[in-house]
Amino acid sequence: MGRADRQYTLMRLDESTVLPDPFGQFSLWYEDAVRSGADLPNAFALSTASGAGDPSCRMLLLKEADGRGFVFYTNSLSRKGREMSHNPRVSACFFWGALERQVRIEGAAEAVSEEEADRYFETRPRASSIGAWASPQDEVVSGRKELEDGFRKYEARFEGSHSIPRPPHWKGYRIVPSVFEFWQGRENRMHDRIRYRADKARGWMIERLAP
Repeated sequence: MGRADRQYTLMRLDESTVLPDPFGQFSLWYEDAVRSGADLPNAFALSTASGAGDPSCRMLLLKEADGRGFVFYTNSLSRKGREMSHNPRVSACFFWGALERQVRIEGAAEAVSEEEADRYFETRPRASSIGAWASPQDEVVSGRKELEDGFRKYEARFEGSHSIPRPPHWKGYRIVPSVFEFWQGRENRMHDRIRYRADKARGWMIERLAP
């Protein structure tokens, strides 16, 4: 369990000094996380929900971020893929503990283009690309041997091929945000929380939330 008396004292966050664009503010914080030496600074928790409202959460890796949104790749037949197909509303959370910072993002997930997914798949290590064919993600399997047999099957199938084609079920998704929340730990648990909320008429609204 964490220490109850821990104090957060590294930095502060103020609505008068944050950038007016949340994508720019995220980029600044992400660069800080990279420079800090944080392990896997692009790791984030993705939450999805079924049609019945049952939530699920898992860790993923961010592959691209720009003014359009935040891109990740996965098996579209997995639980998260199935849930996003029925309910595209998702939430993402980045946590950089060494900096006492967290960013929460809420929005809708949409598929990236086939061309964009193809380009990224070509950059993956060969073995990882074979694994994308071999793993029936989230399905019940009889044991490790079934997975290893599946890998060897596709390894043989693509033997001699210069490149591995992208499986039709392996897709990219872009989270298009409607809400950002930047959290900076502060002493006495009086944390700084700055929310950006999309407004069609006025653009991004900047608000402070109580900790």
